[in-house]
Formats: sequence, structure tokens, C-alpha cells
Amino acid sequence: MSFVPLPSAVALPVPAVGLLSVRLSTAADDAFIDELQAIAFGPGRFARTAFRVRERFPIDTSLSLIAEVDGEPCGSVWMTPISISGLNGYLLGPLATHPNFRKRGAGKLLAREVTRLALARGEGQFVLLVGDQDYYCPLGWEITTPGAIQFPGPVDVTRVLLYAEDKTLATSLHGTIAAFKQS
Repeated sequence: MSFVPLPSAVALPVPAVGLLSVRLSTAADDAFIDELQAIAFGPGRFARTAFRVRERFPIDTSLSLIAEVDGEPCGSVWMTPISISGLNGYLLGPLATHPNFRKRGAGKLLAREVTRLALARGEGQFVLLVGDQDYYCPLGWEITTPGAIQFPGPVDVTRVLLYAEDKTLATSLHGTIAAFKQS
């Protein structure tokens, strides 16, 4: 799979639905994010393995983004700094779009923009996620070696995907998810 560059723009016109934009979240967005995650993932969200990662390693609030259509919040995404075998990166998620705004590009814009912002810092070399190949692979994510990355709980190894400029990482990265290594 070839490298798919992430867009630098944070606002895209969306036909018939208004202007889609992305911004950093604030404390005022907390209730929206909680409600959105409850709608998108239900009560079982707290039992998910990715939630266990976020319990151990807090999200980076400077990489917490909100998507809006004409100023109305419609989606959110978080990033959690992690490391695997001493290599720093990020765990993307949860990524959620309100049902009233699905299929309009907000989720893909959030995934691209948060990944661009995280990797542009130069502190991490990859973005890892557990998600649908059909959704994320066209955006540049690649399938990892099944079982090579150990999560703190069960995960469908066919859904573990990685984005990195170094395309060998998807097949070579292995180990247990650990804390982000500070320089």
C-alpha cells in the first residue's frame, strides 16, 4: 500500500449539509463527548480493550478534536500517547460521529486531522487503532501482523491497523502497549 498523505486543511465544504470543520475540544465539549460516546458505543464501551488502554495512559487533551457542521458539534476523536517496544506513537479513539451526521465525512476528517497533528509533533512515529479495514485502509492505515501487538485485553487482531510514514512498521512493530517514553 502506498503512502497516503494526510490533508493539511481542517475545513472542507460538504455539499447540501454545510461547512465541515475541525477544532480542538474544550471543557465545554465534555458533555457532548460523553453523550456522543454513549450513543455510539453504548454501555459496553467501558469494557472495550481500548478503554483499558486509556485507563492506564490518559488521553492527550491537546489532541482531542471536535468536528462541526456549520458550528454544530457532530463528532469527536481522542488520542492516547503510547509506546510499543520503546517506540512512541498514539492510539486513536474513540472516534464517533453523531447518527444525524454520519456519511458526511466528519469521521474521516477527524481521523486524518488528529493523525496529522499528532505525527507533526515529531514525538511519535505511528498511530494505532482498532477499526474497520474498509474505512481506515483507504485513508492510509495498514493491517498489522496479527497478534504482534499485545493489548491489555482481547482484541480482534484483524482490526488492528497502523498509520506511519515508515511503511515497514505495520508488519515489524511488535510488543505490549506501554507508556509513552518521555525524552
